[in-house]
Amino acid sequence: MDCIFCKIAQKKMNATVVHETQSIIAIKDIHPQAPTHLLIIPKKHYSTLLDCADRELLADMLEAAKTLAKDLGVDSKGFRTIINTNEEGGQTVFHLHMHFIAGRPLMGKMG
Repeated sequence: MDCIFCKIAQKKMNATVVHETQSIIAIKDIHPQAPTHLLIIPKKHYSTLLDCADRELLADMLEAAKTLAKDLGVDSKGFRTIINTNEEGGQTVFHLHMHFIAGRPLMGKMG
């Protein structure tokens, strides 16, 4: 499989790792959209959110976001988590991942 996120998870490709557990790896985004822009990536390959029925893994991704928020000191200021799904949803790398964005006021409030 020629998946960039699989290669990063398997340590076959370099990335700036900021957090890692048995099931996920969190790295700095190489094209950040905010001062803090991380990607929380499952080590197991799922092309999209729709392909993943592993509730424990999805919970691990959210727990990683909470841990990162506390570790980075943005838990009281706020942050955004985003999972883009398929092309019209903005997904460009077809390996499930969650964006963690913080460090500036985020526009486009969604509720």
